[in-house]
Amino acid sequence: MKKPMTGVRVLEVAQFTFVPAAGAVLADWGADVIKIENPVTGDAQRGLVTVLGRSAFKPGASFAPIIEAPNRGKRSVGLSLALEQSRPAFEELVRRSDVFLTNHLPQTRAKLRMDIDDVRRINPDIIYVIGSGFGARGPDRDAGAYDATAFWARGGSAAGVTADDADAPSYMPAGAYGDNIGGLTIAGAVAAALFGRLATGQTSVIDVSLLAVGAWTMQFDVNLAMQYGCSLPKVGSRTQAIGNPLTGAYRCADGRFIQLSMLQPTRYWPQFCRLFGLENAATDERFASLESLAGHAEEAIALVAGAIGSRTLDDCTRLLNQADGPWAQVQDAWEVANDASLIANGRIAEIVDAQGSTQKLVASPAQFDEASSDLRRAPMFAEHTDEVLRELGIGDDELFNLKFDGAIG
Repeated sequence: MKKPMTGVRVLEVAQFTFVPAAGAVLADWGADVIKIENPVTGDAQRGLVTVLGRSAFKPGASFAPIIEAPNRGKRSVGLSLALEQSRPAFEELVRRSDVFLTNHLPQTRAKLRMDIDDVRRINPDIIYVIGSGFGARGPDRDAGAYDATAFWARGGSAAGVTADDADAPSYMPAGAYGDNIGGLTIAGAVAAALFGRLATGQTSVIDVSLLAVGAWTMQFDVNLAMQYGCSLPKVGSRTQAIGNPLTGAYRCADGRFIQLSMLQPTRYWPQFCRLFGLENAATDERFASLESLAGHAEEAIALVAGAIGSRTLDDCTRLLNQADGPWAQVQDAWEVANDASLIANGRIAEIVDAQGSTQKLVASPAQFDEASSDLRRAPMFAEHTDEVLRELGIGDDELFNLKFDGAIG
């Protein structure tokens, strides 16, 4: 089962990253994803020229990761849902689809006659999926959102990584950070709904909000806050767990960082000390039990910081590779792109762009039967309009008339 979604038809009326990322994952898994775009402007994300202060395109190349990543493997149809002439084609696409994906606001869905009731009248069995900012109900159901607002700021992550004395809250570590987590959530929900329809004959309406995804990612702290009935105190900038010096981040001599996560400190302490030349500390009674280690945590943290801080990242890596406890070096985006484990498992995948050049993208996390990702590029704007509409039985004369009327791109 290398492409478990083979044979599933997904109709996507969405833009930017949140819901399109779900369509990309479903396409990775084998679904035929047809993306409907405005026949004049296309997905609004195609119009982004700069991202986080950098050009979205390399000079002389058509490949743009902000388009490729959330739209790979799809077919693009330029179709104006605002014009009556395009309605028969849209309805036939709905009729032939298993899943309908959208992130448009309720008023837009109603205006374009693609809300739940509109789509279900055409295809009662379709799985209808809404990616929203704040959920389908409640005071903010009609409000627009991006992951920076609903997921990061309101969902608790920004506060969670911001020091009390900071002049401004910390920003997301990457563009579309919450969108991509939310897209993967939607893809999993679609898979569950398809299985449920097969098992019970009943279809589903799915709503995944960026706010709910944000709360889910922060649930460790949110659940504790509900247990205590108040906001949690900030733990400060120190990353070590209370009483455990073998957790948290430590700076190496060359300015790089090591992240330790040895959650059973007394188990790993003697080995760590011997590897890093702290033989006396390995048998020191102050660090022999959980209770005594907690009581002398500051001294233990200072020993670990000194041992790591006097060595380069390469030296620490060589020593920690001999240890049993979990650890990792702190990597930047370029290092992640070249991570040997990601590459060995096919999670950095090659893709051939529209110009025939080989590019690379991060593959979606789930791998089936150890198969390669086999990514296909994102469609050019409205690239498959004629192809898809011909599959619906629309002939050349009607295609010409639809183009003349501005109904298709």
